[in-house]
This record gives sequence, structure tokens and C-alpha cells, in this order.
Amino acid sequence: MGITKAWPIALVLGMAFAAPAAHGEYGDISLNRIAEKNGMRPVVFPHWFHRLRFTCGNCHNEKGFKMKAGSNKIDMAGIIDGKFCGMCHNNQIAWGPERCDMCHSGKPGLPGGVLRGSNNTTLGPGAL
Repeated sequence: MGITKAWPIALVLGMAFAAPAAHGEYGDISLNRIAEKNGMRPVVFPHWFHRLRFTCGNCHNEKGFKMKAGSNKIDMAGIIDGKFCGMCHNNQIAWGPERCDMCHSGKPGLPGGVLRGSNNTTLGPGAL
């Protein structure tokens, strides 16, 4: 198959694996304190996805995350150094920090905080 015949296949595969803006689910946490200031989309942290797999104490006691949204000063330098999300997202337990699109998936302008229904464009309770 020549290049001229292969490009439509490559285009379709590329579109299938592109990371569109994610909708948060009710109770997810948006992190946007510094993301957009640094040219990145906001982070959508799937809190309940993690909560299904781990107890609260795994992250909030053993890993040191504070219980109040916005009270953890998370930054990429710390994650790369194995702090914050990087304690697990290290390419051993879960994907590593080089997969920007896996976390920086929020719609531009999404405010930081807990996502709660239609005002934050979630697909959970209160969504339109």
C-alpha cells in the first residue's frame, strides 16, 4: 500500500486516539490553579474512579493529600519528583507524567474545585 492510499487510515487512527476535552463526572475535582497559566488544559481528577479502587486512607493518610479540595499545592515538578500524583503515576503503578493528555483533559476555562452538576458541565446529577 502506497503512502497516498495509507494516509486516510492514518488520519482515522489519529482521530480515534486524539484526546478530546473530557466532561467531568459529579464529584470529580478540577485542578486549574496553574494549568492554564502554563498553557495546559485544566486537570480533571476522577476522584470516584480512584475511590472505587482505594480507601480514603490510601491517599489522604498514607500519601498525605489534604481532605479539602484546593488545599494541596500540586505542581508538575513535584509529580515528576514522585510527589503528589507521581507517587503512583510513575510508569510502574500507573501511567507516568509524560502522558499529559491523560490528566490535562478539562475544557479550557474550567474553574478549579469539586465538579457539581450542570454549572460545571458534568454528566452527573444536575447535568442538562
